[in-house]
Amino acid sequence: MQSLLQASINLPLLHQGKVRDIFDIDGSTMLIVTTDRLSAFDVVFDQPIPQKGAVLTSVANYWFNKTEHIIPNHLTDIALEDVLSKEEAAQLEGRAIVVKKLRPIAVEAVVRGYLIGSGWKEYQSTGSVCSIQLPKNLRLAQQLDSPLYTPSSKATVGEHDVNISFEETKNMLGTELASRVKDVSLSIYQFAAEHALARGVIIADTKFEFGLDEAGQLTLMDEVLTPDSSRFWAKDSYQVGHSPPSYDKQIIRDYLEALDWGKTPPAPTLPVEILQKTAEKYKEVKSILCT
Repeated sequence: MQSLLQASINLPLLHQGKVRDIFDIDGSTMLIVTTDRLSAFDVVFDQPIPQKGAVLTSVANYWFNKTEHIIPNHLTDIALEDVLSKEEAAQLEGRAIVVKKLRPIAVEAVVRGYLIGSGWKEYQSTGSVCSIQLPKNLRLAQQLDSPLYTPSSKATVGEHDVNISFEETKNMLGTELASRVKDVSLSIYQFAAEHALARGVIIADTKFEFGLDEAGQLTLMDEVLTPDSSRFWAKDSYQVGHSPPSYDKQIIRDYLEALDWGKTPPAPTLPVEILQKTAEKYKEVKSILCT
């Protein structure tokens, strides 16, 4: 499979995100293409991660199917050949899906099961995570007594997400819908965390996106529990007090942190071996989880 930085097909482009290209099909469906584009520190790079799009699509579809008992999702049974030419379908096989059109909810639903990343930095200075007060003397990468729901606003390309309180989501969505988003997010995380742990993988944190269908039913969309939307750790090497290596683009983040780069465009050129090692991490977690 050749790397793909940008899809070029005979359908109108609706939106180009950091990784995904979305194309219009008709009034009720659209095509999502997951490219091999790399986004780090909210900057999109010119270099691809080989086969990343296919891995992300496969992992997301696996979890969409696994979580159908909790919430419906945006997948359809429509084949690529039904909406694309034979050549286009062959080019995008394994990395494109036909999905339902939904009315997106302007909240990114973040669930944290462990104290790491920006949450750890905030905890060190304030004793809280996203303004939620936590017990004293917690350690780096420690599992929380119960997962935290810490929503954020959804950022556009080149901008950063902004943490918001649950009360703010009530003001945005209404109490009933905001509570439903919170409860479903925690349910998906708890189900997935148990499923992954049985396979030797810890899901430290993750984020979900939702929309409403024509009947107003809450629906899971975009991607779910992939290495791009989640922090996966190997259970065997996990130690409280240490930052565990992740099954994702952490190799790239670490490399970039060592550079004299302001984390703004243009992106620096990455060594080929760094991209290859990252691609292997994506494939590894897919082989472990999707069984």
